[in-house]
Amino acid sequence: MVMARRPRSGVFTVTSHAREEMVDITERVAGCVREAGIGDGVCTVFVPHTTAAVTINENADPAVAHDMLSALAALVPRDRGYTHAEGNSDAHLKASLIGNSTAVLVEDGRLMLGVWQAVYLCEFDGPRHREVWVRVARS
Repeated sequence: MVMARRPRSGVFTVTSHAREEMVDITERVAGCVREAGIGDGVCTVFVPHTTAAVTINENADPAVAHDMLSALAALVPRDRGYTHAEGNSDAHLKASLIGNSTAVLVEDGRLMLGVWQAVYLCEFDGPRHREVWVRVARS
């Protein structure tokens, strides 16, 4: 097994408060971009967890996050007779479906997100403390 090392760029912790939730981490990611001091490039956001994910989606209407979690629950029910001993197989499946990283363009030191977009940590096995790793590279 390979041991995870912390990246040289930004790292922060997110505390989730429910078993499943989407936490807007856009401002914290933007802070990492500012600290990196890179004008133009790419920002990669990664979560080193197997039951959490990261995505970009709408931030204007909280119903979108609710609907996403609801749809994932319908696609991957919590109790379906999984064999994984920890009882969180649904969380592993949901995290794999969403993915553990996303990339955002950086221009003039700012995240290039659309008007309605935000970066979210997706918690599927909380409440927990999750690390988010951010790497900003020049392009």
